[in-house]
Amino acid sequence: MIEFRGIRKVYRMGSQALEALRGISLDIARGEFVSIMGPSGSGKSTLMNIIGCLDTPTEGEYYLEGHNVAGLTFDQLASIRNSKIGFVFQNFNLLPYATAWENIELPLLFNGKKGKQRRERVAELLNAVGLMNWKEHRPSELSGGEQQRIALARALANDPPVILADEPTGNLDSHSGEEIMNLLGGLWKEGHTIVMVTHDDRIAAHSQRIIRLFDGQVAESPAA
Repeated sequence: MIEFRGIRKVYRMGSQALEALRGISLDIARGEFVSIMGPSGSGKSTLMNIIGCLDTPTEGEYYLEGHNVAGLTFDQLASIRNSKIGFVFQNFNLLPYATAWENIELPLLFNGKKGKQRRERVAELLNAVGLMNWKEHRPSELSGGEQQRIALARALANDPPVILADEPTGNLDSHSGEEIMNLLGGLWKEGHTIVMVTHDDRIAAHSQRIIRLFDGQVAESPAA
């Protein structure tokens, strides 16, 4: 599903060059649940941004479902993000003035889905995360766990094969965090590929495999 071949990412600030990723090569199989761990500055966020087509590598090749996406244009990358990848962030990233329903519906609008299709899909997702009765609530009227469940429903709107979760339990209490991990585990069992960044060993234990980064390189990546 995901293949990195010699991926380097260099950020330039004037005469300074920061090498965030140093020739990373790795494979993540279709339907695998992988956690990415490492200390601050190890390259976790950069790696996730490239996997999610939010950033492009300086060097190397990135294959998503067999297609090299490393050199695609901004518009081509946006199309892939909308159809192939669902994002779940630590800070939820919900639109503050939109209702739960509207937040979930937004990716469907971008994808050109018709009104009936949108209504049916949003209702399906709200029921799946147990929040149909909160459909008219705005994020400020929801708990952190409820916001993250809405964010997860939004990530699933276009039924992407890959879910990227960046510290999905980082702002949640242990009970809410466990609810989110149970939902992610259910998606994995349904066949989604899950790639998650976490600093918590207990959360990482839900995954099949842990990839550890250090100084922009893979320090440990046991076989699936």
